[in-house]
Amino acid sequence: MIFNRGRKKRTWNYLEFEEEEDKQLADSMASLAYLVFVQGITIDQLPMVLSPSYLLQFNMEHIEVFLQRTEESVLSKGLDLLENGLLRIEDNSLPHQYLEIKSFLTVPQGLVKVMTLCPIETLRKKGLAMLQLYINKLDSQGKYTLFRCLLNTSNHSGVEAFIIQNIKNQIDISLKRTHNKWFTGPQLISLLDLVLFLPEGAETDLLQNSDRIMASLNLLRYLVIKDNEHDNQTGLWTELGKIEDKFLKPLHTGLNMSKAHYEAEIKNSQENRQEVQKSKDFCSVTVSGEEIPNMPPEMQLKVLHSALFTFDLIESVLARVEELIEIKTKSTSEENTGIK
Repeated sequence: MIFNRGRKKRTWNYLEFEEEEDKQLADSMASLAYLVFVQGITIDQLPMVLSPSYLLQFNMEHIEVFLQRTEESVLSKGLDLLENGLLRIEDNSLPHQYLEIKSFLTVPQGLVKVMTLCPIETLRKKGLAMLQLYINKLDSQGKYTLFRCLLNTSNHSGVEAFIIQNIKNQIDISLKRTHNKWFTGPQLISLLDLVLFLPEGAETDLLQNSDRIMASLNLLRYLVIKDNEHDNQTGLWTELGKIEDKFLKPLHTGLNMSKAHYEAEIKNSQENRQEVQKSKDFCSVTVSGEEIPNMPPEMQLKVLHSALFTFDLIESVLARVEELIEIKTKSTSEENTGIK
């Protein structure tokens, strides 16, 4: 399995035959890798000289094959094979250079698909756990690179919130323990540019992006509390004006627009409620240009009120962040005045 990798394949006259053979070979080799490394069949014959990082690199292509499928049993094998490889490696030790290998980026992207698209809850949870384990094994530059990649490719608010929480954890480690250039100063600011902004400005769908926005606000609140303007280890205070223009001000505008829209929908729904009750029919409500599926008026009102509650929650955290910024900047200004 290991030493015959890359050997010359049979040449077919028809491309479809060659593609089918490649697929069957990839499936077969992935299954064989699962039997050896997860089930332990003939594992005693595996050369002990092979390092954990080499074995992970060797199996990443097989894991990628498994994660491209949708069957529960196949996805489960891919997750188990990945877990087996990662558990052999110490935390923070996997060199960032491995991310230059295609499968080391496509596998975490495959995990994101499992987390967001798989209908089976146990596999979604296992996918999330494996992504966190994978992040834990990478060195600092590797974590930084992977975060940038997933923020640019996941297109899912919940996944982006998960990545932002991991960024916060790495900043916390850097500020409390050992200075890390990837999560302080210019490198961090470059990463925050992907976090502290609204994709479509004030027109961003705040409800659809609520997980990401809440995680971004919590990260910003943490930075304001932990990093003093004098120290400015994270570079936050240098970039504060840009953050306000790209994130805080558009968020204020978006919240006002969204709340007004949903309050109007609630009013319309309540006004139409009596007519609907008389006809004993279902009603429809249009939100953000899309019609909410037909449902009883009471249920639609609950949905609309839930959206308003989300906006209120975002607004309360936003107000707290702005209050903290004002306190910190005022305190620094007074100190500077006292020194003069």
